Amino acid sequence: MLTELETTLLAVMLIVIMLGMGASMTPRDFRLALRKPKGILIGLVSQFAVMPFLGFTLAMTLGLTPAVVVGLLLIACMPGGTTSNIFAYFSKGVLALSIMMTTVSTLVAVAMVPVLLSFYGGLAGVSGDHAIPPGNVAQILVVLLVPTLIGMVLRKLNPNIGATIELVGSFMGIVVILFLMASWIPRNWPLLLATGLPVYVATIGIGAMGMLFGYWMARGLGQDRNRARTISLETGIQNGPLAVLVITLSFSGAMQQEALLIPIMYSLFILVSSTIVTLWYRRSATREALARDLAKLGT
Repeated sequence: MLTELETTLLAVMLIVIMLGMGASMTPRDFRLALRKPKGILIGLVSQFAVMPFLGFTLAMTLGLTPAVVVGLLLIACMPGGTTSNIFAYFSKGVLALSIMMTTVSTLVAVAMVPVLLSFYGGLAGVSGDHAIPPGNVAQILVVLLVPTLIGMVLRKLNPNIGATIELVGSFMGIVVILFLMASWIPRNWPLLLATGLPVYVATIGIGAMGMLFGYWMARGLGQDRNRARTISLETGIQNGPLAVLVITLSFSGAMQQEALLIPIMYSLFILVSSTIVTLWYRRSATREALARDLAKLGT
């Protein structure tokens, strides 16, 4: 369970993240994206069709408790996190596509996340005190859109300030995860040791399966390898800190602690799995670039 101070700090850091995400965008970016929207549309399908279904499937297959199911479904329904932009950059992916997918998925999440949570929660038998009121999720997402819009305005008024805010917001995504690890894990390590294997499988599996399905769906729908790798990372890397905030503001006591298991553990393990995948993608991108250069030289 997070303390009141930790919840407040988490909310402030998320506001900074959303401010940075907004500062990364300009109206021109949206106009360009609308001219070639295929990659973004594929990303939205991955984000709000594939991921929730994977989360539901894992929950039903592994026989998780209702509180843990809530945490898993919430992670699966979340929009992409800004951390994915950093991994897309280091993997030599299409950074502009990653940023646009993060922004668009966050905007769409206001409508989609409450609907998806209600739908899959009903299928999974989550009800009563275990269910997150859809209105709670929608209100939190709407509130977090405000700093996003402010960031866009600041970028428009002063590109230098906007670029600085964008940089701070991007790295704040990792800072939030480190903050959760440093504050929550030391107090709850007995709970983590007592947690069964199915929870760990769900925690690691939702991110890994999301990246796998995101890549091959993008390839199957005609995206080149570089864009497919970008969509893959954007699909698997969800906004874990946002899920933590939603649960913290929706539950209390033992229920909150159990529901927080997967969102906090996911935020930790996704850094590890994304680093491994990013190194692989970077190596593949470098090899493909070298092959193209050699082809141009006729060797």
